[in-house]
Order: sequence, then C-alpha cells, then structure tokens
Amino acid sequence: MATDKLRAWWAYRQGLDGSLHGASAADVLERSGWMRSVGGSAPYLGLFARARLDRETVDADVARLAIHELPSARGCTYVLPAADFELGLTVGAGAPAGELAAAEKYLGVTQAEIEQLCVAVADLLEGSAEPLTPSAIKDAAGAAVRNLGEAGRKRGTTTTLPLALGLLQVRGDIRRVPVNGRLDQQRYGYVRWTPSPRGGLSDMDTAQTELARRYFSWAAPASLKHFRWFSGFTAANAKKAVAPLELVQLEGTDLLMPKDLADEFATFTVPSEPSYALLAGIDGIHLLHRELSRLLDEDDAARPVPGGRAGETLGGQPDPPTHLIVDRGRFAGLWEFDTETNKIVYKVFGEEDAALRETVAETEEFVRDRLGDARSFSLDSPKSRASRVADLRNSRG
Repeated sequence: MATDKLRAWWAYRQGLDGSLHGASAADVLERSGWMRSVGGSAPYLGLFARARLDRETVDADVARLAIHELPSARGCTYVLPAADFELGLTVGAGAPAGELAAAEKYLGVTQAEIEQLCVAVADLLEGSAEPLTPSAIKDAAGAAVRNLGEAGRKRGTTTTLPLALGLLQVRGDIRRVPVNGRLDQQRYGYVRWTPSPRGGLSDMDTAQTELARRYFSWAAPASLKHFRWFSGFTAANAKKAVAPLELVQLEGTDLLMPKDLADEFATFTVPSEPSYALLAGIDGIHLLHRELSRLLDEDDAARPVPGGRAGETLGGQPDPPTHLIVDRGRFAGLWEFDTETNKIVYKVFGEEDAALRETVAETEEFVRDRLGDARSFSLDSPKSRASRVADLRNSRG
C-alpha cells in the first residue's frame, strides 16, 4: 500500500484539504473526530485549519452547547459535537467508576458516602445562579467533603470531591464550563445540566459499537490496535465492538475500513498540489492512531528533536515534540509560537513554497490576534518552550 496515498487519504478524511472551509464546528467534529484539548490550543488550531473558524465563533458554540468539552474515550477529555454528548459520556463512564473503586480499596471511601456527596453537590449547583468552582463547592458543601489525608495525597485524591464530580459528569447531571469561556485555559466552574444528555444509550455494547463506527469513519484505514489505543477497550471488547461493522481489510496490511469507504479509497488519488496545515501536536491526524512513523518520511525520522537531548530524533518520539506542519498527511515540518516577537518560528522538511508561507502567515495572524499564544497543553508556557523556539529559529539560519 503506497504510503503517500494513505497519508493523503487520512488528510482528506480529516478535512485538511480545504473541503470543510465554512463548515460549523459541530460538522467538523462529526466528520473528522473528537478533538483533545488538555488546556491547550489544539481545538482552536484544528478548527481553524479545517474550517477557518475564529475563536469567538468556537467559544459561542461552546456557550450554546453546539459543542462541549467532556470526559469520553479512555476517560480523557475531548471536545465533542452535541450529537455525540451521550455517546462520549457513556463510553467514558468507566474512568470515574475505576477511580471510585480504587478509593474504596485504598482510602476507605464508600459508595454510599460518595453518592450522598453527589446529591449535595447537585443540590448546590441547582440553587446557584452562577457556575461554582471546585473550591466554592468544597466550601459550601462543608463536612460532606472529606479530606483523605496523606494516603489520599500520595494517590492524587486529596478529598472526596473529585470522585463525586467525576461521577456526576459522566452521568450527565453536571457539566464543567470554562470560567472565561475559552477552551485553552484550564479554569472551570460547574453547573447543573438540565435536561441531561444521558438517557437512551444505556447499553454499553451498543455504545462501544457506535464509538467504533465513528472512529473508523474518522480514522480508517486503521488497525484494531489503533482503535484500542483511542478507545481504551480490551482486545476482546474491541473485537466485539467492530464485529457488526463488517469492516474490510486492505490487502497486505492489518488496516480496516468501512465497506462504503473502500470503493472511494480505491479510486482516490494523491493531490498533485501541496495542501498545508499548521496543527497542534495532539491533532487527530496524529492522535487518532498515535503512530507517528506513519506520517514521517524515513529521512525526516532521523531529524533531531528541537530543544531535545543529544541523539533524540523525531522517529523515536511517541508524539510530535512541537506543533506540526502537515502537507497532504505527511508530517512536513515543526512550528511554535514565539510570544516575544508574536511570530511563528518553523522548520519545514524541504523547500518552502508560496503556499506554505501563506498558510504560516494566516495561522500566525490567527494565533496572534485571536489566541494570543499557541500552548500545547495547560502547563505549556513561553519559558518552557524557549529551547524549542530557539532551535527552530536557529535551524532557519
């Protein structure tokens, strides 16, 4: 199977070919997949690259619940379209249940205690006209929140409140909202969710198959291993989830895809002209499979990691060490935003052309004027990325 065809197809299915320009955020997420945020700029960058959506439009969609950031696959937080709220919460329910089970085993917490706290928290939020931060909830709940002492601190659960908040979220009883309305700054309050998005999808087998159906529409061709990475399912559950989909296997590979896409893939040709996108390192073009080598040319895999240790190469990384430049699905360069100059610094793997410079300029304007920075995750800062920025700047002479 030709690597360049696979890469270009993945980029096409991800809407990185310009076909989604002008689409809504919800439409983009339904077509290309749920987007990880981790308190960084990834959703904004991904939606801008695919649909040219500005931050204000995305924030407005969050405020009116057209899209929302929810715990979902593997218990991780993704930005989802409204059509998938119930599915995301259902498949993500195992994570808080597992945290509660561990707290019962190691910290002396009981199910009854947490359920009582859930009732107290829900009542507090029901009576509040404004979102309440975790500290405000803790203060208002008083003795209903128990400190778990040194044992809890060692396990990263200092009080019983996070256990209750986690359960209430996946049940669709409450939702977490950004204090300033932005997805790239991890400061949150909680509100009651009325009506709850949870209701009809109570059967986990059905939910797992629906997740598989969506995944292979976003990411195919993909292997069962890729799907297990995204979903967090066991091997047995993953096989059970995909069985009703009647996926077809690409000859000579372990890659699977839906029948209705197989004919289109067979006749698909790689575009002759470049199609650049500047994306976060955790964008779906990488993270849906989390196999960086499939996007990297062999020569580029040997390139040094910007700001990395001696001998570190791109091919040895599980994830891109910086934001990435993609051309027709190929990992074609690296970039970061330099807050001192308010400019993007980048390194492209090969010759620059006018199309690349135009894409860099458009993204630079978006980051500078609409975001202010392009953080990879919540703890990313100009100081923490200074060595990467310096290496990228020096690599351009």
